[in-house]
Amino acid sequence: MPHRVLHFTATALLLMATWLIWSGHYVFLINTYGVLSVIAVVALGVRLGVVDEEGQPFRLLPRMLLYLPWITWEIVKANWDVAKAIVSPGMPIHQRLVRVKASQKTDLGQVLYANSITITPGTVSLDVRDNTILVHALTQGSYEGLLTGEMDKKVAWLEGEG
Repeated sequence: MPHRVLHFTATALLLMATWLIWSGHYVFLINTYGVLSVIAVVALGVRLGVVDEEGQPFRLLPRMLLYLPWITWEIVKANWDVAKAIVSPGMPIHQRLVRVKASQKTDLGQVLYANSITITPGTVSLDVRDNTILVHALTQGSYEGLLTGEMDKKVAWLEGEG
């Protein structure tokens, strides 16, 4: 029960803050309607079962603070690899499809892994099923980077498995 209250409260506060910032209206009556609307929407979300742990993985926040700098550096390195391939004479692009194992235990972990692959330039996750991800790799470097399994291990660690 305390988790349900936490998720309800966090979702409501996030929606209220977003609405208030985007609307720019600071009139009592409009804000009252905004608060009531947010409470109704979040209550409906709880009733439908979409406001839950998977939608708000608070447990990931401490590890996320270490994961974000790492994935940012991976994005920078991948950008450099793709840029070199584009500006090099003959464009050494060696695209291929590869299936990589996803060792994460939850759907959320596998989605985080697939999205981490996709936000890294030179790779796009195409399909996630049966604990594998089908990835299109643009360059030899992006292909080899997938095969090391480093990102898989980092996301598994982020999920709490390490």
